[in-house]
Amino acid sequence: MAERSTAAVDVADNSGDEPLAAKADQSTSDGVAQDRERITNADEAQGSGGTECPGKASTPELHSGHKLARRYRLEECVTRLDGFSSWRAVDEKLRRAVGVHILPADHVRARSVLAAARSSALLGDPRFVQVLDAVEENDVVYVVHEWLPDAVELTTLLATGPLEAHDAYQMVTQVSQAMAAAHREGLAHLRLNPGTVLRTSSGQWRIRGLAVNAALRGIGSDTPQRTDTEAIGALLYAALTQRWPYEDDAYGLSGLPKGVGLIAPDQVRAGVHRGLSELSMRALANDGATASRHESPCTTPEELVKAIGEMPRIRPPELAFTAPPEYQRTTYQQGTYGHPSTHPGATQPVATPPPPLQSRTGKALKWAVSALLIAALGLGSWQLAEALMDQGKKSDNTKQNQTTDGNDKNGGTNSKPVKALTIQGAQEFVAKGDAQHPDDVGKTYDGSDSTYWRTNTFVSGPTLAPYKPGVGIVYDLGSAQAPATATIGLRYAGNHTTVDLYAADSLTPSSLDSMQKIGSVTTSGTNARVKVTKPVKTQYVLVWITAVPYSGADPSSYTGEGYKQAITEVKFRG
Repeated sequence: MAERSTAAVDVADNSGDEPLAAKADQSTSDGVAQDRERITNADEAQGSGGTECPGKASTPELHSGHKLARRYRLEECVTRLDGFSSWRAVDEKLRRAVGVHILPADHVRARSVLAAARSSALLGDPRFVQVLDAVEENDVVYVVHEWLPDAVELTTLLATGPLEAHDAYQMVTQVSQAMAAAHREGLAHLRLNPGTVLRTSSGQWRIRGLAVNAALRGIGSDTPQRTDTEAIGALLYAALTQRWPYEDDAYGLSGLPKGVGLIAPDQVRAGVHRGLSELSMRALANDGATASRHESPCTTPEELVKAIGEMPRIRPPELAFTAPPEYQRTTYQQGTYGHPSTHPGATQPVATPPPPLQSRTGKALKWAVSALLIAALGLGSWQLAEALMDQGKKSDNTKQNQTTDGNDKNGGTNSKPVKALTIQGAQEFVAKGDAQHPDDVGKTYDGSDSTYWRTNTFVSGPTLAPYKPGVGIVYDLGSAQAPATATIGLRYAGNHTTVDLYAADSLTPSSLDSMQKIGSVTTSGTNARVKVTKPVKTQYVLVWITAVPYSGADPSSYTGEGYKQAITEVKFRG
């Protein structure tokens, strides 16, 4: 697996595309600088409209409405550059928006694009925009990928100003973890920039164009890990300062003053988080220099993940408490109580009270009304007294059932009432191997027991190890909460299902070891209720399945017989 990136680089080098091919005749730092220059030049070409290079194969004549494989209908061309084009399209079979890259089959980089797309698709990491299809058909090569209509590019976010420290921390954490996972599988990006990093509506950061974007432009690197690490450092620098950390302007951001060199973010803008400032300097390639020169540079995404883990966690800003409006004091003046105040000089009509009942009939009526009022008051007082006496008896009975240490005679505990915790978002957690069904995680908290997220079908069990340590989903509770229980609806009964709960630090934890186990349960039914045995306040909770039951074929979910499980609905209370 670790040879994929090297193979992709070799294809690019042998393509004859000299201005974009990677060279290995200089030192590591010079190579990184050359990679950055090539990438910047390619981005500038794209930003200027993207003219086709002479001698290249031309993009096939395509237009809006054209269909590929009688399925993908092209809607809008978003890029046309260097013999290829990128489109927003519609998958008419699944009725969803997708993105499509298209280039002629005889294009000089067609083979490397197909290889990069298929390698990226095999990764299956939900932190990346997924490659859905890579096909050569009718003299055309096309790559289909996810289209995220609710996601916003970092470029757009920075147009209004730098990110808050917590947002920048989440961005660099999630991007570093994702790229570390990709490099472990031999995949590099080589074109990480503010246009390829997206934030979804749930706050999750996702990366598009893994391996494919570089292959489309013929970009390679002799030091892919260093190239991607420096790119992450540049992303963090831009997020903190709203400036691009090089002299040239790029991605709508102003560059640094010419001739000054690299300046630490906390020297560019007041109020920048010191730890994040130093982290960005450790990631940027600058001949080994860092913000304090007491910390070693980070040359791989894995080293960057480790450096982030050694930092104190940056928590989200506390919500400002808005006090309720004060009630206006009312001055009670003689003759004004119960009436609106008048403006000076305003004449108010005089209210004339009704004449008193002076007749004999009127006097009798007054006495009758008074008697009824007295009887009603007496009856109400008697009922109130009876209710208070009953309440007192219940209170005495409750006290008799309690022991002096707060526990009742039946072994119960006098606990505070619990409330339902709202799930704000979720993401599948992959500790080893491939993801299960990341697109279905939302079905586990959509309020319907008929929809579900399922695992793959395994040939042995019930315990998933050693093939997989487990499978599961991280849930976002919106803010730090103290969960007490988790109720997990399951689709398959039998054998046994083991479910663990972990407190996580984000939607994309770095590993299982980085989380705290807070509860566990084993069941043979279709409902698992996990009690939190180690109270903790956390915004993110992992529901982790380590054992699954054996079940027969399930035609409704297109699964055969084997060891498997599915989650229908998850609810947290705390």
